[in-house]
Amino acid sequence: MSDNGRIITISSSVVGLYHPNFGVYAATKSAVDGLTRVVAKELGLRGITVNCVSPGQVVTDLFLAGKSPEELDMYTNRIPLGRLGQPGDIAGVVAFLASADGKWVNGQVIRANGGVV
Repeated sequence: MSDNGRIITISSSVVGLYHPNFGVYAATKSAVDGLTRVVAKELGLRGITVNCVSPGQVVTDLFLAGKSPEELDMYTNRIPLGRLGQPGDIAGVVAFLASADGKWVNGQVIRANGGVV
């Protein structure tokens, strides 16, 4: 990778929510979070930033599959901003991190999830 580049990994906000039955999934995404932080330190002196975007529930075919309208309402009601995420919400965060404006952000896991904590 060239100096002054950007690496952006994708994790999941489920890591910090401790939902039952998500153990293996949360463990794999936790590994991505940790890898991001370590590699950010390793590559920082080359001007390469490494950050992670950690989406919450986003309206995609995979997320919607098999969910009833009631289940979707339940997820939506847990989000302080009052709606499920859209792919463009996540793309905007990634675009910022990839841009020159994101050059001082390094080693971060950014939870783009509408305020779910």
